[in-house]
Amino acid sequence: MSGRVVRISIAPVKALGLVHPNQVRLEARGAAGDRRFWLVDESGRLYNNRRCGPLMTVRPSWDEQTRVLELAFPDGTVVGGQVELGAPVEVQLHHVDHPSRLVIGPWQKALSSFAGEPLRLLWSETGAADRSSGRGTVSLVSHGSLEQLREQAGAAAPVDGRRFRMLFEIDGVDAHAEDAWIGGRVTLGGAEIAVAGDVGRCVITTMDPDRGVRDLDTLGALAEYRRQGRAEPLPFGVYGEVRSPGLVRVGDQVTAAA
Repeated sequence: MSGRVVRISIAPVKALGLVHPNQVRLEARGAAGDRRFWLVDESGRLYNNRRCGPLMTVRPSWDEQTRVLELAFPDGTVVGGQVELGAPVEVQLHHVDHPSRLVIGPWQKALSSFAGEPLRLLWSETGAADRSSGRGTVSLVSHGSLEQLREQAGAAAPVDGRRFRMLFEIDGVDAHAEDAWIGGRVTLGGAEIAVAGDVGRCVITTMDPDRGVRDLDTLGALAEYRRQGRAEPLPFGVYGEVRSPGLVRVGDQVTAAA
């Protein structure tokens, strides 16, 4: 069974808005620049959309080569400059030590003001501030799955795939066809991944990605027909690891190994 890539989504700063490049190169650690930065509160605890949904309305722009980061806020303010790194910070991401360094510059103050509490902006030394080691660096979901969720939720409009913040959205396959790829390999354009498991969902998926407010009971709908996956509850989409690095473009074919 095969499909095609219809959208690529990267979050340069974990919890902030997504950017949608036309192509991305997959390396061992995933897509360069994806979740390069992340936020913690004064106690060192992860700060994300569960705690402040409107963070996703802040639009980042990040260049991995020049190290220029810009954040565009909803009021039109743009804060930018070249990133400088400070001292290493001892923090954990999902109960696992995550090597990080403090980011020096104007972004921290601007984000703290927006969130209404002191925050620290961190640089992920691993290149991806994600769930934890061993969880995979690539994620994907099909539009067939999104359509079935729409039907289950009784929504009039299509369910926006950005709610799920997956690296790749694909079309041309049946609903939840990606579940059958777990344990196998999938070619996306010039890269190949090993699909390792399903992705359990949280309250962030109930939020409108343009406003950061809850407007669709995705979790209730998933509980009705996908209460338990192979590894996690309320599964939607799958994750995996890069086995053969390569370039993936919007429009590229997605093929599961026989």
